[in-house]
This record gives sequence, structure tokens and C-alpha cells, in this order.
Amino acid sequence: MVEGTAAYDRLGRHYSITRRADPSIASRIRVALGEGGSVVNVGAGAGSYEPMDRRTVGVEPSMVMLRQRSADSAPAICAVAESLPFGANTFDSAMAVLTIHHWTDPRKGLAEMQRVAKRRVVVLTWDQAVNDQWWLPSAYFPGVRDIDRRRVVPIDVIATVLGRCNVESIPIPHDCADGFDIAFWRRPYAYLNPEILASMSNFAVLDPIERAAGVRKLADELADGTWAARFGHLLQLNELDLGLRLVTHEI
Repeated sequence: MVEGTAAYDRLGRHYSITRRADPSIASRIRVALGEGGSVVNVGAGAGSYEPMDRRTVGVEPSMVMLRQRSADSAPAICAVAESLPFGANTFDSAMAVLTIHHWTDPRKGLAEMQRVAKRRVVVLTWDQAVNDQWWLPSAYFPGVRDIDRRRVVPIDVIATVLGRCNVESIPIPHDCADGFDIAFWRRPYAYLNPEILASMSNFAVLDPIERAAGVRKLADELADGTWAARFGHLLQLNELDLGLRLVTHEI
């Protein structure tokens, strides 16, 4: 997680504001975790999506992120996924939300999650083949697509490590509360806001010249009606599948 930690020490300074748990996604994660009184949240960040109805411990390598956890958040420790400081079968479940692509060794981190969990491992990630198709990277920021292609952990790799998995498609609501990159698919003006882009890890490492060019093109095409002509049909939808996937392994 060395690179991921450094990245979040830079871009994660306002995560507690811009990256809040979306209720519909949180509900799906709670169901996936199943029964049980304890869960470890690996790559926990500021604490989004941690269940409040069971004993939870967060694991996060970035002190910038740890300092943003609220006073009523679950306790958290500074550690990496690849070396969880717990014994085998310590928790009923282990969860990882949009984090495994930042890990130095995702296979080892997933194996560690499986080691410390007695019942379930739950991973929220994405299917790049689906994500490739949506309008933001395909029309305005192709470099973001290239970044995500390099860093995504394919779902078949997750299943190779964990064993048989259930994979659920998680549609993104049009008013998604979480500020990840696909959240604003029906709110294109949000991508003109530098504060919103600053909390998206792929945009944080995108070449600044390309980022500026994409923002200019999007602004121009929103102003002249090109965006509406090409993508305005999306404004009639309440949710959209952009590749977000919930992977659950029962031990």
C-alpha cells in the first residue's frame, strides 16, 4: 500500500466531506455482510460504509485519513491490508470498499482478509469493461480510463484468491451521496468543480494538462448543447449501471 498511502496523504484531506456513504450502496453492503457481531473494514479511510450495528474495527495506512474519522466512528488502527495485525478468525466478516486497487499486493491483502474472517469477505470494486463505456472517460478524459485499466483488480482475480464468489451489480443512483468518479453521471456540471475532482484518486494522478483540456471541452459542450444532444437521455434515468460490483465470498 505504499503508493496508495502516499496518494491518500495528498488527495484524502477532504474525504470526510466529499466521500460520504451513499444510503443505497451502504444498504447493499450491510446485507452482503450478513449476520455476525464483528467486522474489520480494510482500507477504511474516514469510515464510510462501516456498519453501526456491530463491533467494527477499521484498518487504514494513511494518517491523513485516520485523522478525519469522526469521534463516533469505529476504532481504527494504522496498518496495511497485506499484513493485518489480527489472529485467524478474529472477525465474523471482512470488508473492503473501493480500496483494493490501491494496495501494493491485492492478492496478499485479499488472502489476509480471508484469514481473519470467519464467515464472509465483502469487496466493493468495479468491472472495467462496463466502466469503459460511460461518457466521462470516453468523451472527455480518456486518460482516466487508461489509469483505471492499469490499476483495476479484475473480479476473476478476486475469485481466484478467495474462491467461489457472488457478484452483484450495484447501480449508481442519480443523486449518489458519495463523491467517487462515477457518482455524478447525471450531474455533469460537478466535473467542472476542482474540489470534487480533487477527491477522485484517478483524477488526482491524471496529467494536469489533460485534466484541464477535458474540463474545458466539457464546459464548452455543456454550454453549446453538445453534451445534451449526445447524453441528455441520461437525465431521464434514476439509476445507471456503470460497473460497480459487490463481490461476496462465504467462507
